[in-house]
Amino acid sequence: MHSGKKGVILLNMGGPDTLDNVRPFLYNLFSDREIIRLGPAFLQKFLAWIISRRRAPKSRAIYAKIGGGSPLKDISFRQAKALQNALSEDGDYVVTVAMRYWPPFADEAIQELLAAGIDRLTALTLYPHYSKATTGSSLSHLQQSLQRLAPNTPLTSISSWPTQDCYVTALARNITKGLQAFDTQAVEIVYSAHSLPISFIQDGDPYVDHILQSIGAIEKITHQSGRLCYQSRSGPVEWLSPSTPEMLETLAEEGCKNILMVPISFVSDHVETLYAIDILYREQAAQLGMCLKSCTSLNTNPLFIQGLRSLILQEI
Repeated sequence: MHSGKKGVILLNMGGPDTLDNVRPFLYNLFSDREIIRLGPAFLQKFLAWIISRRRAPKSRAIYAKIGGGSPLKDISFRQAKALQNALSEDGDYVVTVAMRYWPPFADEAIQELLAAGIDRLTALTLYPHYSKATTGSSLSHLQQSLQRLAPNTPLTSISSWPTQDCYVTALARNITKGLQAFDTQAVEIVYSAHSLPISFIQDGDPYVDHILQSIGAIEKITHQSGRLCYQSRSGPVEWLSPSTPEMLETLAEEGCKNILMVPISFVSDHVETLYAIDILYREQAAQLGMCLKSCTSLNTNPLFIQGLRSLILQEI
């Protein structure tokens, strides 16, 4: 067992924390060639600038509906603090956060940990299911920063954990609790994951397999089957299907009256849960004659934090 201070960096996407940050956040997102290829490489940043400018007004309106910005940074730092507390009896750990598309970026996180005197680093993704678009991009960004700032610091990375016991159990308990809100009425459980272009899966991305592993593990606990759909498509390429709006249409046609929606690929509240699920899909369901409720996000759920602690301890 190593002694010394150990650094942990939680990796997440980031989000604009004020309305003024929406456009530069979108620019950063669309500039990332690892996830979106806009024309030839030399045009990427120019096209990203045009797209972010065109999309910003609509995005700003959405963020205005959820309090004027994304809570993701705040929640991620609360998760980091809770994890650091959970690890306090296991050694000397310093836990911080690195976002991909909005500060704090990897440079800042690494500098903070170096200043704290760490001699080893573990990167833990907050995406349970691996995709090169999320964890892949975050890890490569982190590795580039580390190479520049502290090339001799050993780095281990935890890049997916679809069946981690505490994560799965916490979700299963949230589902059981969510079902109780409907009393004895029949309910369809719908798992909504963030969509991806189909080309990623064809190139070998394990994202969908990982989600199905999570759902399989959850259903062993709940003994309730659910259906999987994908939210938040953007752009003209072919995306995973069915989309969440398509799934709602299908369920309405089947005569479904009640839906419990489970955000499966997100562990923290952000625009995908607070706006897409709790406002947009709830309204769509109501228009189709259905009642949609959603499971609470894991955020700083103590069992979930214990799961993150287990992942760190296993890795070390």
